[in-house]
Amino acid sequence: MSNRELSGRVAGRIALVTGAGSGIGRGAAIALAAEGAHLIVTDIDERGLTETVERIHEAGGAAVSFHHDVTDEARWQAILATVQTTFGGLHILVNNAGIGIMSSIFTMSHADWSRQQAINVDGVFFGLKHGCPLLAASGGGSVINISSVAGLRGSPGLAAYCATKGAVRLLSKAVALECAQAGMKVRVNSVHPGIIDTAIWGKVSPEQPGALGLATGANGIDAQVLGAASPLGYAGLPEDIAAGIVYLASDESRYVTGTELVIDGGLSAR
Repeated sequence: MSNRELSGRVAGRIALVTGAGSGIGRGAAIALAAEGAHLIVTDIDERGLTETVERIHEAGGAAVSFHHDVTDEARWQAILATVQTTFGGLHILVNNAGIGIMSSIFTMSHADWSRQQAINVDGVFFGLKHGCPLLAASGGGSVINISSVAGLRGSPGLAAYCATKGAVRLLSKAVALECAQAGMKVRVNSVHPGIIDTAIWGKVSPEQPGALGLATGANGIDAQVLGAASPLGYAGLPEDIAAGIVYLASDESRYVTGTELVIDGGLSAR
């Protein structure tokens, strides 16, 4: 065990982060590793996963990666079984993997609706269903489900996305109560980012946000321009969300469960 693992707010704990190949997932993995956790990072983006692991190793942390489609229940079971066998348990689960499809509800295809639901909601469901018992068997721990400010308020062109993130919020609350009722010593909370400057914005077709009157650039939505319209006047960074995730993963939040941590630059205060 390295010196890094012997110190830190989550020292020696085993943490699994989905969607860790980039953005908030990568930021969370790096932050948790810096605080002493041993990371299992998963994604369908293997190149991104490799970079995440390299960054953690370069900083003196510990991490391994697995290719992981979070909509595949059998894959969840296989990865968690490997985690239990290899590392002896699991203490932190960050259900971060998700996608955002921008479209009017009146033109969205059922295929896009179903795909977004499968990744954003089914993926969290499988993580909770199979992850919580392992956390309980490991002595307890923390589940952090990544929702969105879109899970708290409606937004034109994001109705289907809002539906998934609202589902994550209430699913988190209900499972937190189930875990408490069962005496599992597993806390479950949701995190609600606002406009965060990640690569996901560049994957949105410029025609989609433009039709809805949103700021666009050559590569899609301009997160910094959108962030400038927030009360704080700028977009957040993955590190801002990671700081909240570390808090919820640590003993500092030992009396926090079934609630939401909003990190949105004041957007939801309006």
